[in-house]
Amino acid sequence: MNIVGIIPARLQSSRLPQKLLLAETGKPLIQYVWEVAVASNVFSKVIVATDSKAIYDTVVSFGGQAEITAEHPSGSDRVAEVVRRCCSDADFIVNLQGDEPELEIETIQALVNAIVESGHNMATVAAPISDPAIVRSPDCVKVVIDDLNRAMYFSRAPIPYSRDASVDEAIGQSNSWYLHVGLYAYRREFLLQLTEMPPSTLEQLEKLEQLRALQSGTDISVAVVPQAAVGIDTAEDYAAFVARQKR
Repeated sequence: MNIVGIIPARLQSSRLPQKLLLAETGKPLIQYVWEVAVASNVFSKVIVATDSKAIYDTVVSFGGQAEITAEHPSGSDRVAEVVRRCCSDADFIVNLQGDEPELEIETIQALVNAIVESGHNMATVAAPISDPAIVRSPDCVKVVIDDLNRAMYFSRAPIPYSRDASVDEAIGQSNSWYLHVGLYAYRREFLLQLTEMPPSTLEQLEKLEQLRALQSGTDISVAVVPQAAVGIDTAEDYAAFVARQKR
């Protein structure tokens, strides 16, 4: 099987400008994810897909492969452009997040196993939630998973809803809450089809791309991992990451 890992890397970020180029640890943030992807040993190649010459030059400087893309409304569209151009012989495409420097190799491997073994067109990742505040937060996307490890729904709302007890009480008794981790694996042809579909009504309502696939009737396999990698969204997030690297 030919599996290609692609890291969409947009230069601008509203909360932390040019975060993927931050290098207080001695290497840029984008390099961490690239190194983990390469070390996972599941990809025939790893490509950074970026709208930025600065990111392109940085990736090339540490020995990575990068492709300049046009402006796109989403990371999936950016990935699809590179797939059309550079990955005609790929069987599967894995979309990684450039702002998760502590992503674990095992998470990548679990995602790849999920799509290969399920036979589905798409797979993603989830992790159990133990903090009720995460369940309630609209910034944290939750996923409900069926008994065959398929996604039933994704939402910013606290799903599933606990009718008879508060989330604080129920979460310690039977944990049915899962945080969606924004990593995706696709069969190549399905990714190209998906990015040509118009945004679905649920996608537009919740501002969640994955609902386009789910609403179209696509089975999405979910790999459940012990914990999610910490994303870097703010200056505080990055400072905490730098501190962890110095320990």
